[in-house]
Amino acid sequence: MLKSRLLLLLFCCVTSAAMAQTDPTPKKDTTGTEDVKEGVLENIPTVSLDENDLGDGGSQNTSSLLTAGRDPFYSAASFNFSAVRFKIKGYDNDLFSTYMNGIPMDNLDNGFTPFGLWGGLNDVMRNRDVSWGLRNNTFAFGDIGSNTNIDSRASRQRAQTSFSYASSNRNYNNRMMITHSTGLSKKGWAFSFSGSRRWAGEGYVPGTYYDGWGYFAAVDKRIGQNHLISLTVFGAPTENGRQGTAVSEMVQLSGTNYYNPNWGYQNGVKRNASIARSHQPVAILTHDFRLNNNTTITTAAGYTFGNRSVTALDWYNAADPRPDYYRYLPSYTSVWSSTPDPVQGQMVYDLMKNNIAYRQINWQNLYNVNRASMATINNVNGVPGNNVTGHLSRYIVEERIFNTQRFNANSVINTKFGDKIDFTAGASYQMQKNHYYKKVDDLLGGEFYVNLNQFAERDYPVDNIANQFDVENPNRILHEGDKFGYDYNININKAEAWAQGVFKFNKVDFFLAGTVSRTQFYRSGNVKNGLFPNDSYGKGTVNEFINYGGKGGLTYKINGRNYIYANAAYLTRAPYFENVFVSPRTRNTQQNDVTSETIQTAEAGYIMNSPKFKIRIGGYYTRFQDAMDVMSFYHDTYQNFVNYAISGINKLHFGGEFGIEARVTPTITLNAAAALGRYYYDSKQNAVITVDNSSSVIGQQLIYMENFRLPSTPMEAYSFGINYRSPKFWFVSLTGNYFDQSYLSMNPLRRTWDALKFVAPGSAGYNQIFDQTKFDAQYTVDFFGGYSETSQSMGD
Repeated sequence: MLKSRLLLLLFCCVTSAAMAQTDPTPKKDTTGTEDVKEGVLENIPTVSLDENDLGDGGSQNTSSLLTAGRDPFYSAASFNFSAVRFKIKGYDNDLFSTYMNGIPMDNLDNGFTPFGLWGGLNDVMRNRDVSWGLRNNTFAFGDIGSNTNIDSRASRQRAQTSFSYASSNRNYNNRMMITHSTGLSKKGWAFSFSGSRRWAGEGYVPGTYYDGWGYFAAVDKRIGQNHLISLTVFGAPTENGRQGTAVSEMVQLSGTNYYNPNWGYQNGVKRNASIARSHQPVAILTHDFRLNNNTTITTAAGYTFGNRSVTALDWYNAADPRPDYYRYLPSYTSVWSSTPDPVQGQMVYDLMKNNIAYRQINWQNLYNVNRASMATINNVNGVPGNNVTGHLSRYIVEERIFNTQRFNANSVINTKFGDKIDFTAGASYQMQKNHYYKKVDDLLGGEFYVNLNQFAERDYPVDNIANQFDVENPNRILHEGDKFGYDYNININKAEAWAQGVFKFNKVDFFLAGTVSRTQFYRSGNVKNGLFPNDSYGKGTVNEFINYGGKGGLTYKINGRNYIYANAAYLTRAPYFENVFVSPRTRNTQQNDVTSETIQTAEAGYIMNSPKFKIRIGGYYTRFQDAMDVMSFYHDTYQNFVNYAISGINKLHFGGEFGIEARVTPTITLNAAAALGRYYYDSKQNAVITVDNSSSVIGQQLIYMENFRLPSTPMEAYSFGINYRSPKFWFVSLTGNYFDQSYLSMNPLRRTWDALKFVAPGSAGYNQIFDQTKFDAQYTVDFFGGYSETSQSMGD
């Protein structure tokens, strides 16, 4: 079925291309770009022709495929498909790299691009060079998803003063931005400043809110004709109330898909227990050196620091305060309890269905419990007789903090050997230190909290050391702002060198690129945990990986508008620390046989680019082997947090992409896009099971994940839209989108022999346990409108 759909798309593409070539005279497109969508379209790639392609197409040397106009498929994927968290090719975020002013911006701990660091600064982040997939680029060897280089230097900003306001019902309701850029003066100076605010008193999900600010300052100085020095500083302090994951039973009880268990009423006002805060300023110093007309060297260094955090409820020897805790649900009382009571279950159902207070956090009850809780803590800080009596908070709001310090340095040389060969090489060094800890945010009416492990107290009731989170400071009482629980650092270092050659001929271009890197990381504990006094404090095992990769590609130039391309790559990459350490909150223990992941991938397709039509159709095939993962969750049977250290993860991604943009008139544009893919687990996986309170392995299991779909993204997505742009600077657009083949992430417990050994294969019970949940098909309709007016000022 998938093959037939891909063939149909290929037929449609070829037919459209043939029709498009009936107009042999290209006309230069001078239509302005759309401003309102910039907040989402930050990484849209572009494919167009250079000025030579505006000739008659009969030149002896056909122009190469460049990155300069928008690709219709990626425009849809980046914007129209974003509402359902669509993943291009099914790839995770760590396969899409971002650079800024010459330095890599991706986090070393998980490979993700921290877009929030420059949130709201759209005006000064527009200049970018994007290469999608396996294509060559001029700034990095790159990842297999995409590679983006943002140029935010002051001299690259358009000389202007602009103010904008936007209204939305997405993450925020309002956005204001003001930007002033001078351009490069005759004396060689350029300055650029920008500020923004995005906010929402309450989002479309109840209990959520958003308050984000952004600031940016940049200065450039040109020295002679061959040197440019640039300094850029920016940040985006942000706070937002978060939406929590909801089980289907609570969605049915509340009668809305937007049920959010994170909030409750306090004195008649909604209060969210899960507040995310972030502020990590960035400074980048860049030097451009033009050696001659054919060679440039760009060297940059950057430093990032600051905190990201999220709050949550914590409790000590008290009932679970979460309203959607499974033991509070009607189904538990009616069916799953050790003593099921359908009558009582119906009463619980009616109560929760008809009274919102029972579906949300009861803040007043938490305060009441804390104010009624009198307790005496003996031998505080390990001092005999140092006893403290008072209102012990049974419930608190904790803040889980992630502090980052990251240094990056990168240097790239680009040179040309005549008209036929472009050579690029680079080297980089990255160092990142993450500090993970938590502190007391709100005592909720109590006087103090305790730094004790209640699960260890239950498991080891006569052990006065095991229950201590910090053996060196036993029985420590806590006040607001005090650290408690876990406290550790992760240190990561990575060095890389790479080179690339691009060879251009009359009808064919091809490139070859290679990279080699060295990655090190280790954990360092800042407190001695009573459960693991010999494996929690100090520097742990240093992991080191040598990785390599190679890629190449070929483009056949049918003429100046039509291209056929094929690219392939083979590479290895080091695992991320979060997939190696079994329980970094408590100890240095890590997975057995830690190895690098292997990636093999290929892509091919057709691109047509003319003034009236832009078309791309492509196919891809990617295999991932020997990946690792660690899943941690609360296991009710063990009454503890359980860690599943999973290895031997193989995945397979294949499919096709299609996009077309047709300019019907100078003011009306039609666009359509389709993605058809299949993403599978391609192996049985090995799991080693441990709990946070013990170093013993409590089980080893084979997880039967082979042929299950990868979760959290639709594998099929379709879009069709129409856009009208007025010559008077306003526009409207209407787009319909359809999504299918999306699956829920799977619990590994249900795909093991232990879970299925007493159930008849093929029975209804077996299928209910083993089968993967598929979501219903979904659709969205998007309507956008905007008006733009900019005040410009000339540089001196």
